Amino acid sequence: MTDHRHPQISSRKQPRQARSTELVAAILQAAVQVLAQEGATRFTTARVAEKAGVSVGSVYQYFPNKAAILFRLQTDEWKETTGMLQRILEDIDTPPLERLRTMVRAFIRSECDEAEMRVALNDAAPLYRDAPEAQQIRAPADRAVALFMEELLPRADTATRSLACDLITTTLSTVGKRFSETPRSPAEIEVYADAMADMFCAYLVRLQGS
Repeated sequence: MTDHRHPQISSRKQPRQARSTELVAAILQAAVQVLAQEGATRFTTARVAEKAGVSVGSVYQYFPNKAAILFRLQTDEWKETTGMLQRILEDIDTPPLERLRTMVRAFIRSECDEAEMRVALNDAAPLYRDAPEAQQIRAPADRAVALFMEELLPRADTATRSLACDLITTTLSTVGKRFSETPRSPAEIEVYADAMADMFCAYLVRLQGS
């Protein structure tokens, strides 16, 4: 039986020619502007088409509905964040706890720099949050943190490492979002990120000694 709880969020097709690529880029740029101006609740395909200066039919060539457009914006954001996390956590020339501190600083700074867009995308999350496509996109970041924990806690059992991964990723995403909802100065961001990193490091050092 087909599951109709979630709208289709995958793109209809991928652009193959320069002209098509430019069209999709224009649609996505317009979508960012509409999302910033109108928010997720008033975000529509028609508004995106109007902002991009194209027909609604042109948008539907690539995106079947507004959920697919929003999911593409969210996917791009997730991929950018994942790439950042992987570059930091996989830098084996840097001590693990220093990598963790760098990751926390970079993540909190990123949350604050793009707070307006992230809040709007979070409002749209119910459209795609539990879809298989969303889980697939988030998986590389989860794997990067899991591999980092294996390196950092080689003697810990699987359950302990899994708990550490969940605690850190959940705290980063939840607390980072809340912190970024208020405009912050660079100094405030640094102090807050360092305090969070201190907390994580103390917890992991304790696990290392267990």
